[in-house]
Amino acid sequence: MGDRFTLPVLPLRDTVVYPGVAVPISAGRPGTVEAVQAALDGDRRLFAVAQRENVDDPEPDVLFTVGTVVRIIQTHRVRGGVQLLVQGESRAQAISYQDDGEQMLRAVLLGMDRQEPRDEADPAFQALDRELRDRAAELGTRRGVPAEALNQLIQGVDEPGPFADLVSFYLELPTPEKQKLLEILDDEERMRQALVAVERELARIEAQEEIQAKVQSELGERQREMLLREQLKQIQKELGEEEEQSDLDELRERLEALELEDEARSEVDRELRRLERTSPQSAEYQVIRTFLEWIIELPWDERTEDKIDLGRSEEILDEDHYGLEDVKDRVLEFLAVRKLQMERAPEDGQESGADAGDEAAAESATVGGDAGDAATPEDPSGKGPILLFVGPPGVGKTSIAQSIAKALGRKYVRISLGGARDEADIRGHRRTYVGAMPGRIVQGMRQAKSKNPVFLLDEVDKLGVSFQGDPSSALLEVLDPAQNSTFVDHYLGIPFDLSEVLFIATANYIDRIPAPLLDRMERVEFSGYTEAEKLEIAKRYLLPRQERENGLYENELEVDEEGLTSIIQEYTREAGVRQLERELGKLARKVARRIAGGTDPETVGKDEIRELLGRPRVHPERMAPEDTVGVATGMFYTPMGGDIMFVEASVMPGEGGLVLTGQLGDVMKESGRAALSYAKANWKSLGIPEGSLKAHEVHIHVPAGAIPKDGPSAGITMATALVSALAHEPVRRDIAMTGELTLTGRVLPIGGVKEKLLGAVRAGISEIIVPKDNEADLDDLPKEVRRSLTVHLVETLDDVVALAFRGKKGGTASGTSGKGSKRVAKKRPRKPPQDEAPARA
Repeated sequence: MGDRFTLPVLPLRDTVVYPGVAVPISAGRPGTVEAVQAALDGDRRLFAVAQRENVDDPEPDVLFTVGTVVRIIQTHRVRGGVQLLVQGESRAQAISYQDDGEQMLRAVLLGMDRQEPRDEADPAFQALDRELRDRAAELGTRRGVPAEALNQLIQGVDEPGPFADLVSFYLELPTPEKQKLLEILDDEERMRQALVAVERELARIEAQEEIQAKVQSELGERQREMLLREQLKQIQKELGEEEEQSDLDELRERLEALELEDEARSEVDRELRRLERTSPQSAEYQVIRTFLEWIIELPWDERTEDKIDLGRSEEILDEDHYGLEDVKDRVLEFLAVRKLQMERAPEDGQESGADAGDEAAAESATVGGDAGDAATPEDPSGKGPILLFVGPPGVGKTSIAQSIAKALGRKYVRISLGGARDEADIRGHRRTYVGAMPGRIVQGMRQAKSKNPVFLLDEVDKLGVSFQGDPSSALLEVLDPAQNSTFVDHYLGIPFDLSEVLFIATANYIDRIPAPLLDRMERVEFSGYTEAEKLEIAKRYLLPRQERENGLYENELEVDEEGLTSIIQEYTREAGVRQLERELGKLARKVARRIAGGTDPETVGKDEIRELLGRPRVHPERMAPEDTVGVATGMFYTPMGGDIMFVEASVMPGEGGLVLTGQLGDVMKESGRAALSYAKANWKSLGIPEGSLKAHEVHIHVPAGAIPKDGPSAGITMATALVSALAHEPVRRDIAMTGELTLTGRVLPIGGVKEKLLGAVRAGISEIIVPKDNEADLDDLPKEVRRSLTVHLVETLDDVVALAFRGKKGGTASGTSGKGSKRVAKKRPRKPPQDEAPARA
């Protein structure tokens, strides 16, 4: 023991300084910097002592009592502190610690002398020294220290005691164990303890190498990479780079919060385990993570509650749409059924026997039931009918679906199937493909974030077929209430429940939808708007919307009724109102330009329409100016609406043949041949002069030859024109007709009656001839149209001829519905045939 002395304290964190060892130290704490400065101002000595705990402001009770007196060799000022190189000189024991300066501690010290061995020539002591040096050299070699540096370090210290201090400093030991070695004053004992620590470190390294060798022999390249990644994770953890692991923990928590079926849960857990074993840098990692994120984002148990108020629903439909009364009635009926299902659903305790009846109910629905019969008061889950809205473009099919979602309080999702030709558009791609994604159905469900949205399948009739599959066949499972509760997307590979989704499909051409798909949907027919309905729609909806979209104030775009009628008749030709809105938008831009130029707004009339919109681009057929021999007025319809057409017949000398022109389809050509055959067989009753068909050729032409035409309903029109040409009797110009003709002269029912009659009214026709079996179709006409028409119901061609020729004596029509009267059908007509084409007669 030596004399007492005082030195500034240099507290150390996670390290111990030994005598004879040079150590670099970073001093950044205010108290430490102050102590360094005090030492530099004095004899450059400090008392370096380890802390028991890693704290920023060490108190005396946190510091060990035994430390090392060190001398500052070098200093270097850096931002935030000082870099020191200190050399340990001797051990010392702190008798007390005192505050000195602002934050510095000063220690009252007592020197401690190490105990040298009694006999350095003792063979046992020399063997201990040699063993320690050899094992220390082996440890340095195992750690990868270069041999030259290692020899220089070992041979640079000759005395056994200081060498033991040097080895103790470089051992990877916890601070308390290093502190114990520092406090051992006996050199020989300290050498033994250091040798034990070296042997323990060598044994650990050897065991680790053996384990790695065994594992390496069993692992392939992929497992080796995983092992390295695990080691990297531990390194990242030590470095504080744990963000990736925290992402995986968050992913696991979100997956565990989902309410999944057992099969889905098993698959998700398996993929999550694969993700944890996969390197974040590998391509497979991103594929698995994307799959799990899709699982998380799907609405497995999230749904919106239906809030059905029939009164409010009717208001919503009336606010959003004008006309379409039949469609609105069907929608309200659907909502009423849903309301009763929810209100009359039995309580959970009263659902006895429900499980036993499920299988039988499913079988009944599959074998003989309709899709609309699947939902019953005992099944309140809402497996109602899947609606198919059929009608021409622009009549409000899509917007009606939006109104249904608003009335139900459900989310609304729309996907367009037009042009889809790949089954994967519906079912998705399997995850084995690069860039695989779920199908449009699952994508729509993620977008909705609800298990029971209103899901619109737009343009379902435009689905294509290619070598990649038939998407319409994939839709069969989606739209089948008996199957869609376990819909499996190829990407997900697990069942997803679509049974609570309200699917609504839209189409323009019903004959383009495959029969199995059509059988799963309940049709709701949308017909074209009348001119009166278009006029009201333009006033209520289109004009105000175009004012807003073109920066006009309310009532700055004023168009009188005559001007709107002119736009409807002369600038648009459609069943819906899309072209009408485009024309009104063009008109609004013209008016906006005038107002921006300083002109005051004024009402736009018919005279200003042509100035603003240019010359009329639509020239609809109008009633013929006079009665003409060989020209009869027929009717046709397309998805754009109905109209009239003229059928012309001419008789000329020839070999008795029949010529048909006007780009007619096969069915229409057969109607022309049937009309000629009937005229030849019944020339006398039709008033055709004898011999007028001998040595004469008949030519039947339908104008607008660039437009393809087909359908059977021009049969009586062709026959009337042919009889007129043969009998030289003019056909009334104010009467139009439609109906299929048989060889026996019967007039059969046809389709598209409403659209055809609306087209005739637009053309100025006041009298119509239709088959008697189509009488029930007249109820579909708007009241104002029925009041303006005289409809003749016929059963034979004799009835037609008697009505078409002025003063012609012949058969009498079997029934006539005069202006303003409503005729009630006596019998239910058979279903009209599908006779639609680009232009249907």
